[in-house]
Amino acid sequence: MIQYTKNNGMRIFTIIWVGQLVSLLGGNLFGFAVGIWVLQKTESVTLFALITLCNILPGLIIAPFAGAIADRYDRRRLMILGDTGAALSTLAVALIIWSETTAMWPFYLALIFGTLANAFQWPAYHASIPMLVAKEQLGRVNGMIQTGQAVGMLLAPILGGVLVATIGIAGVILIDFATFAFAVTTLLFVSIPMPERAPEETTSGKKPSLWSDTAFGWRYIKARPGLLSLLLFLAALNLFATMVGVLDVPLILSFASTQVLGIVLAAGGAGLLLGGMAMARWGDKLPRRIDGVIGGAIAAGLFMILYGILPSAILVGIAAFGFFFAIPIINTCEFTIWQVKVERDRLGRVLSTRRTIAQATQPIALLAAGPLADYIFEPALSTDGALAGTVGRVLGTGDGRGIGFMFVIIGTALTLVAISGYLYPRMRLVETELPDAIPNTPPPVKEPVDGPATEPAAA
Repeated sequence: MIQYTKNNGMRIFTIIWVGQLVSLLGGNLFGFAVGIWVLQKTESVTLFALITLCNILPGLIIAPFAGAIADRYDRRRLMILGDTGAALSTLAVALIIWSETTAMWPFYLALIFGTLANAFQWPAYHASIPMLVAKEQLGRVNGMIQTGQAVGMLLAPILGGVLVATIGIAGVILIDFATFAFAVTTLLFVSIPMPERAPEETTSGKKPSLWSDTAFGWRYIKARPGLLSLLLFLAALNLFATMVGVLDVPLILSFASTQVLGIVLAAGGAGLLLGGMAMARWGDKLPRRIDGVIGGAIAAGLFMILYGILPSAILVGIAAFGFFFAIPIINTCEFTIWQVKVERDRLGRVLSTRRTIAQATQPIALLAAGPLADYIFEPALSTDGALAGTVGRVLGTGDGRGIGFMFVIIGTALTLVAISGYLYPRMRLVETELPDAIPNTPPPVKEPVDGPATEPAAA
């Protein structure tokens, strides 16, 4: 096992990152394959959409509890358990498909189990990063993570289509199982240090309950207006971005062929990859990360508007590239702020609470985008619709123009939210008003323990 020292933290992180990158690619292949299987088996778009809800809701509900566990126990072992649980979920899905059962509830139950396993792995992974690398390297490291996510999103549809045709859906799922095994293997060969407990947390008299510890993340964020405003900003951004993810394919297909759709989606994927690579290269050189968050959001909002203005494949391709290029910049900068401003022994709880609240708007967007398009905006911008004589004179009328108007509204709203964030001093000055919780030197550590660490006192 590679033991952590002051000089090899980046090496250990890179080993873990490679394992998680391979696992992420397998997970995206898994999602592609099971989506095909559900559509072929049920021919139901509703049951297909239920996959997304199973992959989001259970994890959001359990996330604060998982964060408390990540701050109490050895994070490396939690990552191993999380990856192992996800692997078992994948194997269960393969067995369900092989069994050719007609019941769908075992399939969705297996997906939920995998989502819960990931909910414990996620905070343990991300809270471990500041324990391994110096503060000055966090921007670059988070850029590497964004790049890995982009690689998974780009390669999964390409490889998935070929693999499903050659080895079948169950074979693709077994590949995902193998990638989890690879990720676990990388974790077996490295050590991850645990943070020292703050003095006020180790000398308190009565230990708080696990439930109190679970609520700690919200109390911590609420007491810091800069982080609270950043969190609410992220929740709004996720609402808008998720609606774009639901509506972009119907918008493009309203005026272009499936071949053009593929080119536009590839442009978006290229933007995501290049944005991640840019942050992996220069993410640790930004003087003010909050400017990257706000500036990236303004750019994303403007590209959203460009998405909807005209039914032009060229314009939409440019908009897709620009929008997705901005996403890794926003994600890398804001996540690094959290890692720098939150104490390492509290990071699991705070990041999990951040995740729950920031992503709580995604189910809302998933449920609202379709009905808003089908029953309000598309009819309003039909040839003889209610807005044909006003908005229709600018954006046009007919198929897809209502969705285009939604893009204009969403982009405008995101731009205004970003500008409001800049005008709010607590958010704009969060990096200067809130002191860094970690020094420039490597962190003090202690050996991981098998049982719970001393529980922190309430903030």
